[in-house]
Amino acid sequence: MRARTLPLSRQRSGGGKPIARKALAIAAVVSLGTGLLAGCADDGGDDSDSSSGGGEGKTTITLGLFGTMGFKEAGLYDEYEKLNPDINIEENVVERNENYYPALLNHLTTNSGLQDVQAVEVGNIAEIVSTQAAKLEDLSKAPGVKKENWLDWKWEQATTKDGQTVGLGTDVGPMAICYRKDLFEKAGLPSDREEVAKLWAGDWKNFVQVGEDYKKKGPKGTTFLDSPGGLINAILSSEEKKFYDASGEVVYKSNPAVKNAFDLTAEAAEKGLVGAQTQFQPAWDQTIANNKFAAMACPPWMLGYIKGKSQPDAAGKWDVAVPPKSGNWGGSFLSVPKNGKNVEEAKKLVAWLTAPEQQAKLFKVQGSFPSAQAAFDSPEVTGAKNDMTGDAPIGTIFSEAAKQIPVQVIGPKDQIIQQGLTDNGVILVTKGKSAAEAWETATKTIDNNLDK
Repeated sequence: MRARTLPLSRQRSGGGKPIARKALAIAAVVSLGTGLLAGCADDGGDDSDSSSGGGEGKTTITLGLFGTMGFKEAGLYDEYEKLNPDINIEENVVERNENYYPALLNHLTTNSGLQDVQAVEVGNIAEIVSTQAAKLEDLSKAPGVKKENWLDWKWEQATTKDGQTVGLGTDVGPMAICYRKDLFEKAGLPSDREEVAKLWAGDWKNFVQVGEDYKKKGPKGTTFLDSPGGLINAILSSEEKKFYDASGEVVYKSNPAVKNAFDLTAEAAEKGLVGAQTQFQPAWDQTIANNKFAAMACPPWMLGYIKGKSQPDAAGKWDVAVPPKSGNWGGSFLSVPKNGKNVEEAKKLVAWLTAPEQQAKLFKVQGSFPSAQAAFDSPEVTGAKNDMTGDAPIGTIFSEAAKQIPVQVIGPKDQIIQQGLTDNGVILVTKGKSAAEAWETATKTIDNNLDK
């Protein structure tokens, strides 16, 4: 989500213990050269740590990461070690952010057990800024760091009210709509991306209406959209005000934008326009493999997930269109704890890994879309193509989307609220509950979790 982190003096922690949450995406560890893009968090595999080798007589910098962030896969560690022969880099990876983040928060709270560099997912950055900034280095002062290189809202997400920047952005997730050209054509809808975008331009209600048109003639056994969770997430990500207001108050129940997003998603579910699945679960994966839906909310990394779960003959049948309204899904930061063993060297590494040149390389190989706007005009971005979407200029499409994402306030417990609305809310409508019943269940679950 393109968002503004609440200042320290205005942000509420929500109280209680941080909850584990389901990572939003599974990374597909492959290159754009073979048509695959990767996500910024992994929801599969076992949760054991992994690390790269050591070096005698060298300074070893350790990174605590979650999922597949792609630095190693893109060859960035090897490149940095060649540039700095006295440095050895080791990464310790926990596959799921739901397991990684509570441990990170505990290590920061106790000021022990920290790596030289620690990753933070965008959904957790507000809580880190509000409660742990004193434990982290101010990376605005790191060698070579220039604030203007980043999208302004991405920089602000990790910056406190008094100007301390506790993390440097690695990537963002500008939202588009990925759709199956063949299924659209079979439903009598246009398949050209510009014509498709015109169908729903400016309003998510138009998007749902296209779903109704699709249902009339679409292939039997398919739905317009993949899931209710994907739809409500896309709508909410495009709103300026969501779960918190600027003063730090939780307002998700009183904010009409949230209720409207919930009701519109529930309407789509009641009309059978969305699949009855929860994203990133095996049953949802099968709907991709079996071509069971025609469209989905789609940040760049989702193309990698689609490829990884699709049959080979799906290549080239997808395209990407501008959404009704721009939003953001995903993105991470790298931070440097003050009590690390190699603080100065860690700051240099983080500054280098998040520099525009490296972000562009990461996108080319791994599909993590740059949070450094200085990288948008690089050949790696402007010339990006993907096997799933053929000749679609994905780099240009996602760059434009990134520039139009609305500034949002991200609160410390956004993830609790988001997950409650999806996993304990709109999904229930696909199982026979009314919209009112689903809203009541979701709000009770959320409020209980906020009070913990």
